[in-house]
Amino acid sequence: MTDKQWNLLTAVIDGQTPEQTPVGFIIDCPWLPEWYGTTLLDYFSSDETWLKANLKVLETFPDIMFLPGFWSEYGMCTEPSAFGAKCVFWKNEFPFASKIIRQTEDIDAIEVPNPETDGLLPFMLNRLVRMQPAIEAAGHKIRFSVSRGPLNIASFLMGVSELMLALLTEPEKILQLLRLITDFLKKWHAVQRETFPSIDGILMLDDIVGFISEEDFMTFGFPFIKEIYDDAPVKVKFFHNDADFRASVSHYPDMGVNLFNPGIQMSVNEIKEATGNRLTVLGSIPPRDVLAAASPETVETEVKNLLAGLKDRSRFILSCAGGMPPAVSTENINALVRASRI
Repeated sequence: MTDKQWNLLTAVIDGQTPEQTPVGFIIDCPWLPEWYGTTLLDYFSSDETWLKANLKVLETFPDIMFLPGFWSEYGMCTEPSAFGAKCVFWKNEFPFASKIIRQTEDIDAIEVPNPETDGLLPFMLNRLVRMQPAIEAAGHKIRFSVSRGPLNIASFLMGVSELMLALLTEPEKILQLLRLITDFLKKWHAVQRETFPSIDGILMLDDIVGFISEEDFMTFGFPFIKEIYDDAPVKVKFFHNDADFRASVSHYPDMGVNLFNPGIQMSVNEIKEATGNRLTVLGSIPPRDVLAAASPETVETEVKNLLAGLKDRSRFILSCAGGMPPAVSTENINALVRASRI
Protein backbone atom coordinates (compact mmCIF):
# COMPACT_ATOMS: atom_id res chain seq x y z
CA MET A 1 0.00 0.00 0.00
CA THR A 2 1.10 3.57 -0.66
CA ASP A 3 1.31 6.12 2.15
CA LYS A 4 -1.84 7.76 0.78
CA GLN A 5 -3.76 4.47 0.81
CA TRP A 6 -2.53 3.60 4.29
CA ASN A 7 -3.55 7.00 5.61
CA LEU A 8 -6.98 6.58 4.04
CA LEU A 9 -7.37 3.12 5.57
CA THR A 10 -6.43 4.27 9.06
CA ALA A 11 -8.65 7.36 8.77
CA VAL A 12 -11.65 5.18 7.92
CA ILE A 13 -10.85 2.86 10.84
CA ASP A 14 -10.70 5.93 13.10
CA GLY A 15 -14.25 6.84 12.04
CA GLN A 16 -13.61 9.48 9.41
CA THR A 17 -15.93 9.37 6.37
CA PRO A 18 -14.21 10.32 3.10
CA GLU A 19 -16.15 12.08 0.34
CA GLN A 20 -15.76 9.09 -1.99
CA THR A 21 -16.44 5.56 -0.87
CA PRO A 22 -13.09 3.78 -0.47
CA VAL A 23 -12.62 0.48 -2.30
CA GLY A 24 -10.41 -2.39 -1.21
CA PHE A 25 -9.95 -6.12 -1.82
CA ILE A 26 -8.10 -9.03 -0.29
CA ILE A 27 -6.21 -10.64 -3.18
CA ASP A 28 -4.11 -13.80 -3.18
CA CYS A 29 -3.54 -16.98 -5.15
CA PRO A 30 -7.19 -17.96 -5.80
CA TRP A 31 -7.52 -14.91 -8.09
CA LEU A 32 -4.27 -13.13 -8.94
CA PRO A 33 -2.30 -15.76 -10.95
CA GLU A 34 -5.20 -16.54 -13.29
CA TRP A 35 -6.00 -12.85 -13.76
CA TYR A 36 -2.35 -12.13 -14.55
CA GLY A 37 -2.13 -15.08 -16.95
CA THR A 38 0.22 -17.47 -15.20
CA THR A 39 -0.02 -20.80 -13.43
CA LEU A 40 -0.22 -21.24 -9.69
CA LEU A 41 3.09 -23.11 -9.71
CA ASP A 42 4.87 -20.27 -11.51
CA TYR A 43 3.30 -17.77 -9.13
CA PHE A 44 4.55 -19.70 -6.11
CA SER A 45 7.97 -20.63 -7.41
CA SER A 46 9.09 -17.53 -9.35
CA ASP A 47 9.75 -14.36 -7.38
CA GLU A 48 9.85 -12.42 -10.64
CA THR A 49 6.42 -13.69 -11.72
CA TRP A 50 4.99 -13.02 -8.26
CA LEU A 51 6.32 -9.46 -8.29
CA LYS A 52 5.14 -8.68 -11.81
CA ALA A 53 1.65 -9.98 -11.06
CA ASN A 54 1.36 -7.82 -7.97
CA LEU A 55 2.72 -4.75 -9.73
CA LYS A 56 0.37 -5.29 -12.66
CA VAL A 57 -2.71 -5.28 -10.48
CA LEU A 58 -1.63 -2.04 -8.83
CA GLU A 59 -1.04 -0.40 -12.20
CA THR A 60 -4.39 -1.61 -13.54
CA PHE A 61 -6.44 -0.50 -10.52
CA PRO A 62 -4.64 2.49 -8.97
CA ASP A 63 -7.72 3.63 -7.01
CA ILE A 64 -8.12 0.35 -5.09
CA MET A 65 -6.46 -0.65 -1.83
CA PHE A 66 -5.22 -4.22 -2.13
CA LEU A 67 -4.89 -5.96 1.20
CA PRO A 68 -2.58 -7.02 2.65
CA GLY A 69 -0.58 -5.99 -0.42
CA PHE A 70 2.26 -8.07 -1.91
CA TRP A 71 1.05 -11.11 0.01
CA SER A 72 3.91 -13.61 0.05
CA GLU A 73 2.18 -16.98 0.43
CA TYR A 74 1.97 -20.60 -0.60
CA GLY A 75 -1.78 -20.98 -0.31
CA MET A 76 -3.08 -23.13 2.52
CA CYS A 77 0.32 -24.84 2.84
CA THR A 78 2.04 -21.80 4.33
CA GLU A 79 1.66 -22.37 8.08
CA PRO A 80 1.06 -26.17 8.10
CA SER A 81 4.43 -26.64 6.40
CA ALA A 82 6.17 -25.28 9.50
CA PHE A 83 4.57 -28.08 11.55
CA GLY A 84 5.89 -30.72 9.14
CA ALA A 85 2.82 -31.25 6.96
CA LYS A 86 3.44 -32.82 3.56
CA CYS A 87 2.60 -30.15 0.97
CA VAL A 88 1.34 -31.11 -2.48
CA PHE A 89 1.73 -28.59 -5.31
CA TRP A 90 0.10 -29.11 -8.70
CA LYS A 91 0.80 -26.94 -11.74
CA ASN A 92 -2.52 -25.14 -11.66
CA GLU A 93 -4.54 -26.50 -8.76
CA PHE A 94 -4.61 -25.12 -5.25
CA PRO A 95 -1.94 -26.70 -3.03
CA PHE A 96 -2.89 -29.15 -0.32
CA ALA A 97 -1.40 -29.76 3.12
CA SER A 98 -1.74 -33.32 4.41
CA LYS A 99 -2.79 -33.68 8.03
CA ILE A 100 -0.21 -34.76 10.59
CA ILE A 101 -2.57 -35.53 13.50
CA ARG A 102 -4.20 -38.95 13.06
CA GLN A 103 -5.31 -39.22 16.68
CA THR A 104 -5.38 -36.60 19.39
CA GLU A 105 -2.48 -38.29 21.22
CA ASP A 106 -0.29 -37.10 18.33
CA ILE A 107 -0.67 -33.56 19.67
CA ASP A 108 1.69 -34.48 22.52
CA ALA A 109 4.59 -34.81 20.07
CA ILE A 110 4.06 -31.43 18.36
CA GLU A 111 6.55 -28.68 19.13
CA VAL A 112 6.18 -24.97 18.48
CA PRO A 113 7.86 -24.33 15.09
CA ASN A 114 10.62 -21.78 14.58
CA PRO A 115 9.19 -19.36 11.98
CA GLU A 116 12.67 -18.23 10.96
CA THR A 117 13.73 -21.70 9.80
CA ASP A 118 10.79 -24.11 9.51
CA GLY A 119 8.74 -25.14 6.50
CA LEU A 120 8.00 -22.61 3.80
CA LEU A 121 8.11 -19.63 6.13
CA PRO A 122 11.75 -18.59 5.51
CA PHE A 123 11.08 -18.72 1.75
CA MET A 124 7.97 -16.60 2.18
CA LEU A 125 9.87 -14.06 4.25
CA ASN A 126 12.97 -14.02 2.03
CA ARG A 127 10.87 -13.33 -1.04
CA LEU A 128 9.68 -10.12 0.59
CA VAL A 129 13.21 -9.20 1.67
CA ARG A 130 14.52 -9.69 -1.87
CA MET A 131 11.59 -7.88 -3.50
CA GLN A 132 11.37 -5.04 -0.97
CA PRO A 133 13.50 -2.61 -3.04
CA ALA A 134 11.22 -3.08 -6.07
CA ILE A 135 8.08 -2.79 -3.92
CA GLU A 136 9.28 0.47 -2.41
CA ALA A 137 10.45 1.77 -5.80
CA ALA A 138 6.83 1.41 -6.92
CA GLY A 139 5.73 3.65 -4.05
CA HIS A 140 4.44 0.90 -1.77
CA LYS A 141 5.45 -0.52 1.60
CA ILE A 142 4.98 -3.83 3.37
CA ARG A 143 2.23 -2.95 5.84
CA PHE A 144 0.85 -6.22 7.26
CA SER A 145 2.05 -9.35 8.95
CA VAL A 146 -0.19 -12.18 7.76
CA SER A 147 -1.27 -15.64 8.85
CA ARG A 148 -4.18 -17.99 9.10
CA GLY A 149 -5.76 -18.16 12.53
CA PRO A 150 -5.39 -20.84 15.23
CA LEU A 151 -8.53 -22.84 14.47
CA ASN A 152 -7.88 -22.66 10.75
CA ILE A 153 -4.37 -24.07 11.15
CA ALA A 154 -5.66 -26.74 13.53
CA SER A 155 -8.11 -27.86 10.87
CA PHE A 156 -5.26 -28.31 8.37
CA LEU A 157 -3.20 -30.30 10.84
CA MET A 158 -5.95 -32.75 11.81
CA GLY A 159 -8.84 -32.33 9.34
CA VAL A 160 -11.99 -30.23 9.69
CA SER A 161 -14.36 -33.07 10.62
CA GLU A 162 -11.86 -34.51 13.07
CA LEU A 163 -11.36 -31.10 14.69
CA MET A 164 -15.10 -30.51 15.04
CA LEU A 165 -15.57 -33.91 16.68
CA ALA A 166 -12.63 -33.45 19.05
CA LEU A 167 -13.95 -30.06 20.16
CA LEU A 168 -16.87 -31.98 21.66
CA THR A 169 -15.20 -35.17 22.80
CA GLU A 170 -11.66 -34.14 23.81
CA PRO A 171 -11.73 -30.39 24.38
CA GLU A 172 -8.61 -30.44 26.58
CA LYS A 173 -6.52 -31.85 23.71
CA ILE A 174 -7.79 -29.18 21.32
CA LEU A 175 -6.98 -26.47 23.85
CA GLN A 176 -3.50 -27.97 24.07
CA LEU A 177 -3.14 -27.80 20.28
CA LEU A 178 -4.48 -24.25 20.09
CA ARG A 179 -1.99 -23.21 22.77
CA LEU A 180 0.88 -24.50 20.63
CA ILE A 181 -0.44 -22.84 17.48
CA THR A 182 -1.04 -19.53 19.25
CA ASP A 183 2.49 -19.48 20.66
CA PHE A 184 3.78 -20.15 17.14
CA LEU A 185 1.65 -17.41 15.58
CA LYS A 186 2.79 -14.81 18.09
CA LYS A 187 6.39 -15.62 17.15
CA TRP A 188 5.61 -15.65 13.42
CA HIS A 189 3.96 -12.23 13.46
CA ALA A 190 6.78 -10.86 15.59
CA VAL A 191 9.38 -12.12 13.09
CA GLN A 192 7.51 -10.41 10.26
CA ARG A 193 7.36 -7.13 12.19
CA GLU A 194 11.03 -7.31 13.11
CA THR A 195 12.00 -7.96 9.48
CA PHE A 196 9.89 -5.10 8.11
CA PRO A 197 9.59 -2.06 10.41
CA SER A 198 7.04 -0.59 7.98
CA ILE A 199 4.48 -3.16 9.22
CA ASP A 200 1.73 -1.51 11.25
CA GLY A 201 -1.06 -4.00 10.64
CA ILE A 202 -1.87 -7.65 11.24
CA LEU A 203 -4.20 -9.82 9.13
CA MET A 204 -5.51 -13.17 10.33
CA LEU A 205 -7.86 -15.38 8.35
CA ASP A 206 -9.92 -18.01 10.16
CA ASP A 207 -13.05 -19.40 8.54
CA ILE A 208 -13.30 -22.26 11.07
CA VAL A 209 -14.53 -19.67 13.57
CA GLY A 210 -17.69 -19.68 11.47
CA PHE A 211 -18.22 -23.42 11.95
CA ILE A 212 -18.79 -23.33 15.71
CA SER A 213 -21.31 -22.04 18.24
CA GLU A 214 -20.94 -18.86 20.23
CA GLU A 215 -20.15 -20.89 23.35
CA ASP A 216 -17.42 -22.85 21.57
CA PHE A 217 -16.08 -19.68 19.99
CA MET A 218 -15.65 -18.10 23.42
CA THR A 219 -13.70 -21.19 24.55
CA PHE A 220 -11.68 -22.18 21.48
CA GLY A 221 -11.55 -19.01 19.38
CA PHE A 222 -11.86 -15.73 21.24
CA PRO A 223 -9.10 -16.06 23.87
CA PHE A 224 -6.44 -17.31 21.47
CA ILE A 225 -7.17 -14.84 18.68
CA LYS A 226 -7.39 -11.98 21.17
CA GLU A 227 -4.02 -12.97 22.61
CA ILE A 228 -2.42 -12.75 19.16
CA TYR A 229 -3.97 -9.37 18.41
CA ASP A 230 -3.06 -8.06 21.86
CA ASP A 231 0.54 -9.17 21.31
CA ALA A 232 0.77 -7.15 18.08
CA PRO A 233 1.52 -3.44 18.75
CA VAL A 234 0.05 -2.27 15.44
CA LYS A 235 -2.58 0.19 14.26
CA VAL A 236 -4.72 -2.07 12.03
CA LYS A 237 -6.03 -5.38 13.35
CA PHE A 238 -7.70 -7.08 10.41
CA PHE A 239 -9.77 -10.28 10.55
CA HIS A 240 -11.25 -12.36 7.74
CA ASN A 241 -14.02 -14.90 8.26
CA ASP A 242 -16.39 -15.40 5.35
CA ALA A 243 -17.95 -18.54 6.82
CA ASP A 244 -21.03 -18.05 9.01
CA PHE A 245 -19.87 -15.40 11.49
CA ARG A 246 -23.29 -14.58 12.98
CA ALA A 247 -22.63 -16.39 16.27
CA SER A 248 -19.34 -14.61 16.91
CA VAL A 249 -19.26 -11.22 15.19
CA SER A 250 -20.56 -9.20 18.16
CA HIS A 251 -17.40 -10.21 20.05
CA TYR A 252 -14.90 -9.15 17.38
CA PRO A 253 -14.30 -5.59 18.65
CA ASP A 254 -13.54 -6.95 22.13
CA MET A 255 -11.23 -9.51 20.49
CA GLY A 256 -9.17 -6.59 19.22
CA VAL A 257 -10.44 -6.43 15.63
CA ASN A 258 -10.93 -3.03 14.02
CA LEU A 259 -11.21 -4.14 10.36
CA PHE A 260 -13.38 -7.09 9.33
CA ASN A 261 -13.90 -8.85 5.99
CA PRO A 262 -17.16 -10.84 6.29
CA GLY A 263 -19.14 -13.27 4.19
CA ILE A 264 -22.66 -12.72 2.91
CA GLN A 265 -24.54 -14.06 5.94
CA MET A 266 -25.32 -10.57 7.30
CA SER A 267 -25.75 -7.19 5.64
CA VAL A 268 -23.36 -4.33 6.34
CA ASN A 269 -26.09 -2.61 8.36
CA GLU A 270 -26.62 -5.75 10.46
CA ILE A 271 -22.89 -6.10 11.13
CA LYS A 272 -22.67 -2.47 12.19
CA GLU A 273 -25.60 -2.94 14.55
CA ALA A 274 -24.21 -6.18 16.01
CA THR A 275 -20.79 -4.61 16.67
CA GLY A 276 -21.95 -1.15 17.71
CA ASN A 277 -20.14 0.23 14.66
CA ARG A 278 -16.85 -0.38 16.51
CA LEU A 279 -15.06 -1.95 13.57
CA THR A 280 -14.69 -1.15 9.88
CA VAL A 281 -16.44 -3.49 7.45
CA LEU A 282 -14.64 -4.43 4.22
CA GLY A 283 -17.51 -5.79 2.11
CA SER A 284 -20.02 -6.84 1.03
CA ILE A 285 -20.91 -7.52 -2.63
CA PRO A 286 -21.60 -11.26 -3.19
CA PRO A 287 -18.29 -12.58 -4.54
CA ARG A 288 -19.23 -15.55 -6.71
CA ASP A 289 -22.73 -14.81 -7.97
CA VAL A 290 -22.23 -11.08 -8.57
CA LEU A 291 -18.58 -10.02 -8.79
CA ALA A 292 -17.39 -13.13 -10.61
CA ALA A 293 -20.44 -14.34 -12.54
CA ALA A 294 -22.65 -11.32 -13.23
CA SER A 295 -22.38 -8.69 -15.97
CA PRO A 296 -20.69 -5.33 -15.34
CA GLU A 297 -24.14 -3.73 -15.44
CA THR A 298 -25.38 -6.03 -12.69
CA VAL A 299 -22.29 -5.32 -10.61
CA GLU A 300 -22.96 -1.59 -10.89
CA THR A 301 -26.59 -2.07 -9.87
CA GLU A 302 -25.65 -4.19 -6.86
CA VAL A 303 -23.10 -1.62 -5.70
CA LYS A 304 -25.54 1.26 -6.05
CA ASN A 305 -28.18 -0.65 -4.12
CA LEU A 306 -25.71 -1.48 -1.36
CA LEU A 307 -24.54 2.10 -0.98
CA ALA A 308 -28.09 3.50 -1.13
CA GLY A 309 -29.16 1.15 1.65
CA LEU A 310 -26.37 1.98 4.08
CA LYS A 311 -27.65 3.67 7.22
CA ASP A 312 -24.17 4.87 8.12
CA ARG A 313 -21.24 5.16 5.69
CA SER A 314 -18.62 5.56 8.38
CA ARG A 315 -16.22 2.66 8.98
CA PHE A 316 -17.02 1.11 5.60
CA ILE A 317 -14.82 0.08 2.67
CA LEU A 318 -16.52 -1.29 -0.43
CA SER A 319 -15.37 -4.78 -1.38
CA CYS A 320 -16.73 -8.23 -1.98
CA ALA A 321 -17.79 -10.50 0.85
CA GLY A 322 -14.58 -12.46 1.46
CA GLY A 323 -11.45 -12.37 -0.62
CA MET A 324 -11.44 -11.84 -4.37
CA PRO A 325 -12.80 -15.10 -5.86
CA PRO A 326 -11.42 -16.82 -8.96
CA ALA A 327 -12.41 -15.56 -12.41
CA VAL A 328 -13.36 -11.99 -11.51
CA SER A 329 -12.78 -9.91 -14.63
CA THR A 330 -11.13 -6.53 -15.03
CA GLU A 331 -14.42 -5.24 -16.44
CA ASN A 332 -16.37 -6.20 -13.32
CA ILE A 333 -13.81 -4.66 -10.99
CA ASN A 334 -13.90 -1.44 -12.99
CA ALA A 335 -17.71 -1.52 -12.86
CA LEU A 336 -17.59 -1.75 -9.07
CA VAL A 337 -15.22 1.21 -8.87
CA ARG A 338 -17.38 3.29 -11.23
CA ALA A 339 -20.51 2.61 -9.20
CA SER A 340 -18.73 3.56 -5.98
CA ARG A 341 -18.07 7.03 -7.38
CA ILE A 342 -21.71 7.86 -8.10
